[in-house]
Amino acid sequence: MELTLTSMVLGQAIDAASPLEVQNLWDFVRKGGIMMIPIGLCSLVALTVMVERLISLRRRNVIPDDFLPGLKKVLKKMPADKAEALAYCRRSDSPVANVFAAGIKRIDRSIEGAEKHIREAGEREVLNLRKYLRVLSVIASVAPLMGLLGTILGMITAFQTVAASPDALGKTELLAKGIYEAMITTAAGLLVAIPVLVCFHWISAKTDRLVMDIDQMSMTFVDEVVEGSFGTEEAPETVAAGPGDGEAAKDMPASPVQVATS
Repeated sequence: MELTLTSMVLGQAIDAASPLEVQNLWDFVRKGGIMMIPIGLCSLVALTVMVERLISLRRRNVIPDDFLPGLKKVLKKMPADKAEALAYCRRSDSPVANVFAAGIKRIDRSIEGAEKHIREAGEREVLNLRKYLRVLSVIASVAPLMGLLGTILGMITAFQTVAASPDALGKTELLAKGIYEAMITTAAGLLVAIPVLVCFHWISAKTDRLVMDIDQMSMTFVDEVVEGSFGTEEAPETVAAGPGDGEAAKDMPASPVQVATS
């Protein structure tokens, strides 16, 4: 008997549960009003951009580990032929390869020209690496504003409902319901903006690290070409010149990279 009464009481309590209670995500979205639609679209766009950038900015896609050793082997075998080195860069199809290809095209003209074109190619690749980041920045700024706009619209609706109700006097639940639903959009906007802002700065920092690595590699490449040591396994040993070595040194061929840069 007691069990039956307890079940009846619990059943009545469940039936009398507040309709404002959020049971699932769909209830949360539905109670937020019309502004939940653009906020939801912003969250989908931001998620798409974040996934795409995280995949595209993986180090093996931007700076493959085997690119520079492979390029050194190519230049060591065929130092005077730029076509093979350029073909190797095209096969790599990565940002660092595009930067090096710009320098290799003009490495036999002047070092200054090669540095200029490497710098210009690097600027283009930086733009590609930062692609879509502005979208994340805009969403992180706009999502809270859309949430605030939804809250204002909800508050207007709530006060309008109270004002239009003839028996609204003393019934604070009418106003509370409108405020409750209005505040959902502000929460939704912040829930979208905060992780997007964090991810934006994290991706920006990752991009800056990759750009610094590419810049360091390209400058090292130019320095080694100037010194004539790029594409060689190890620097030649210095041997004291003996009698007659001067004439022999004149007859020795120039280093492979010197041939490429002469």
